[in-house]
Amino acid sequence: MVTNFIALDVETANSDFASICSIGLVHFKAGEVFKSLTILIDPEDNFSSANIAIHGIRPEDVAGKPTMAKVFPIISSALLDTAIVHHSPFDRTALARAAARYGADGLPCIWLDTLQVARRAWDSYGGGNGGYGLKNLASSFGIEFRHHDAAEDARAAGLILLRAMADTKINLQAWIDDIGYESVAGYLPRPFKRKTDWKRHSQDGNPDGPLFGETVVFTGELSLARDQAAQMAANAGCKVADSVSRKITMLVVGDQDLRLTKGQEKSSKQRKAEAMIAEGAPIRMVCESDFMMMVGHE
Repeated sequence: MVTNFIALDVETANSDFASICSIGLVHFKAGEVFKSLTILIDPEDNFSSANIAIHGIRPEDVAGKPTMAKVFPIISSALLDTAIVHHSPFDRTALARAAARYGADGLPCIWLDTLQVARRAWDSYGGGNGGYGLKNLASSFGIEFRHHDAAEDARAAGLILLRAMADTKINLQAWIDDIGYESVAGYLPRPFKRKTDWKRHSQDGNPDGPLFGETVVFTGELSLARDQAAQMAANAGCKVADSVSRKITMLVVGDQDLRLTKGQEKSSKQRKAEAMIAEGAPIRMVCESDFMMMVGHE
């Protein structure tokens, strides 16, 4: 069970994601900031005036500093099998691109994007409410920080994750299981291999169906292919969603999964739904065979 994590943020010298000139690392331990580190890096690349205006780092600030070729081995050993928290795909992509540039392996860690976490944790920031950017979320939650300072951005992302965990009652391990990424050969991180149901199946339901008004999510090992089950649900009127949120009304779980014996692990979707139900969310847990009877499948 992952409980501690390192929040990370990078700044680049120009529009090339590989031109990293600063990395901020903030270690969170037992729900609090434990220590913080900023690393200035010589990107061996040009600095654009636009990027300098954003973060204030100039070529003279990184003169004589180590390159990513030297930084990668150091941070790789420090981040081995660690949960890395970041806000938006930019940071993990930038590090993957820099690794490719220098022929280094991808960082051996788990990645969790707090932008994705925020979109699932809170419905209130879409549209005209400022969006899910780091600055808007931090302002909403009273988090003071210097935007575009790598360590400060990393700290803000970590505090936003802690706020999401507190508000949703979903722990770090469950968030990682649901939307985490892993580093693999080829540099670019990807969703965990063990996530068998990450493919999107969302669709609207038939308004004339008997279950119109229900919003359903599937999890676990089903007897039918996931896309087939989703289509049957939509034909019966259900709106099909890909992830658990307070908007869903039903979680359909594979028959065996819903009867898990001691020692077996429930899916992250099931754990998340159970946590929401405990908080009063009107979500029903339904086994696959019962659901199939509801939609008229023999």
